[in-house]
Amino acid sequence: MPRSQVGFRWEVQTGGMRVLLVEDEETLADSIRRGLEAEGISVDHVADGSDGLWRAREGIFDVLVLDIMLPGMNGYEICRTLRDEEVWTPILMLTAKDGEYDEADAFELGADDYLRKPFSHVVLVARLRSLLRRSGSAPAKTLTVGDLVVDPSAMTCARDGVAIDLTPREFAVLEVLLRRSPSVLSKHELLDAVWGMDFDGDPNIVEVYVGYLRRKIDRPFGAETVRTVRGVGYQIAAVR
Repeated sequence: MPRSQVGFRWEVQTGGMRVLLVEDEETLADSIRRGLEAEGISVDHVADGSDGLWRAREGIFDVLVLDIMLPGMNGYEICRTLRDEEVWTPILMLTAKDGEYDEADAFELGADDYLRKPFSHVVLVARLRSLLRRSGSAPAKTLTVGDLVVDPSAMTCARDGVAIDLTPREFAVLEVLLRRSPSVLSKHELLDAVWGMDFDGDPNIVEVYVGYLRRKIDRPFGAETVRTVRGVGYQIAAVR
C-alpha cells in the first residue's frame, strides 16, 4: 500500500523533528539518541531490521536513519522495500568505512544520503537538517475515503469539497488511520505511531483525539468515518 510518512511538516530547524533510528550497536545507538535529543530531536530506536521496517511503515517520522548490517533485515532491504511501497520518508544510511556495501548501492536503492562511521553529532544533525529541508520535494499520494480527501504533503483535509482545519496531532492520527484502512488499530498502536514508543502519559489521550476528529470530519457532514470497534480499537471506513 502506498504510504508517505514525512511527518508534521515541522520547521526546518531540528526542534520538533522525529527520527526513527534503526541501529543494532547499542552503545552507538544510545550515543546517537542522547546527542539528537540534546538538540530537541525526538528519537525512536529499534535494533532489529524487521522491527525497523514495521516502524517505518506504520509510524510518522521526518527522517529514517538506517544502519546497513542489521539482524532480521539489512538496511538496504529496508530501503528497497519502503521505496517499492512508495514510502518516501527521507533515508540516511549509516555505512562502515570497510563495509560490504558502498554509497552507490545506497543511492541506487533509494536512500537520500549516507554517513560513514565514525561521525560527529554536529555532522549528523547537519545532514538531518538538510534532509528535512529537501523532503518537501518528495512525492506524496492523496489519501481518500469516500468524499474525505487528505493530502499528507500539504497537510490539508477536505470533505465534499469543504476544507477542514486540523491540528498537527489530529492530522497525524487521521493519517495513520487512513494509511492502515480498513485495518483496525488498537489504542496502543496509535500511541506508538503518533505519540512515540516512549510516551508515558495517559493512553486515553487517543480517545480524546478520536473525539476531536469526529467533531471535525464526521458530525458536520452526517458521516461516520472514524469507527470504534468495541474491544479492539479504531478504523476508518467510508460510511454515511
